[in-house]
Amino acid sequence: MANRSFLLTTYKLYHHLDKVSGSAKANCLSVYMSIMKYAWRKNNYECGLRHSTIAKDTGLSRSTIHRSLLTLAKLNILKMYKGRSGKTYCINAKFLVPEKTGMYKSDTSMYKIDTNYVSNIQTLEEQYITLYNILKSDRDLSYKIDALSVLPLADLQANLKYNPYYIKKAIALKKENDKPKVELNTGAVLKKLAKEKNPQYHIKKQYNIRNNIKPWEK
Repeated sequence: MANRSFLLTTYKLYHHLDKVSGSAKANCLSVYMSIMKYAWRKNNYECGLRHSTIAKDTGLSRSTIHRSLLTLAKLNILKMYKGRSGKTYCINAKFLVPEKTGMYKSDTSMYKIDTNYVSNIQTLEEQYITLYNILKSDRDLSYKIDALSVLPLADLQANLKYNPYYIKKAIALKKENDKPKVELNTGAVLKKLAKEKNPQYHIKKQYNIRNNIKPWEK
């Protein structure tokens, strides 16, 4: 099996993780690089892994790995799917650069040695997470829509003609994921539930309704 000579991630990834404070950033990077050890270009940068494998690679605890994976998914750096054994991880290509790149000048022996097993590709956008490659894959509807939703909204809208059904669903999912999350006021919910269980509340409410006192809950 061919070995990777090198893999370049981007400053975009590094600075994207600035949203994470303290040692969590380093943990996320360690977990990310462990996944990239198994996620190869020929497999569309996707792999199935157990937490135990990542723990062996990184030396991190299972709980730290779990938190790091949730953070990476929340930041849209990767997506996670349930697999037959463990989980399947799909890397977002916008945080990668071509594996064969200008680390050395192409006419040097060092370049030839280090890129001996690396395919010459133009961009990962063209070869990996393009809309066309996702649509032609034999994966199920849910996977395709999730994968498409990773692409920029402008790209989805510009290529709507290729498959309006899938792309419209992906656009809807992307917009839904981009909505700010509404935090549930648990205190207010518990207070309302307690009030609903109070028999005096129901007696008073019925009295107000009979006497046309508004609002009924007053």
